[in-house]
Amino acid sequence: MTEVIDRRAGRVLLVDLVGRVLLLHGGDPARPGQRWWFTPGGGLTPGETVADAARRELFEETGLRIGPSDLGEPVHHEVTEFSYDRRQYRQEQDFFLVRVADWQVDTAGMEEAERLTITEHRWWSAAEIEASAEQIFPVDLADLLRRHTADAVPDGR
Repeated sequence: MTEVIDRRAGRVLLVDLVGRVLLLHGGDPARPGQRWWFTPGGGLTPGETVADAARRELFEETGLRIGPSDLGEPVHHEVTEFSYDRRQYRQEQDFFLVRVADWQVDTAGMEEAERLTITEHRWWSAAEIEASAEQIFPVDLADLLRRHTADAVPDGR
């Protein structure tokens, strides 16, 4: 039987003024050629809270440094199972919403493993996510984005 690693993660829905979310494109080094889009974030290191991990990962993967009070409460919680680098994971993750007027991604803070697996980034609207044939996680991201940005941005449909 394959061992499943349980872990917690903090992720960020980084949303711009027109309601687009920043997604990273990358994959699993054990499965070259398979790529998907995902939100900034990652697993907790010892002693971190979920919010601490979300803030740290956001800085590492995008260069955006935010304070503890900039996250608020999580807007979404899910449990996902996946394989990565020949290991099976069961990940319980919370998503935090962070709004920015504009942000130019800076990947200088990425760790070596992130540099090897994250190949690009892009801002996506909910409509673009729905129309895409690419793998995008979380799978309900378009609905999640609309639900948490409806009061701040035009629908764009």
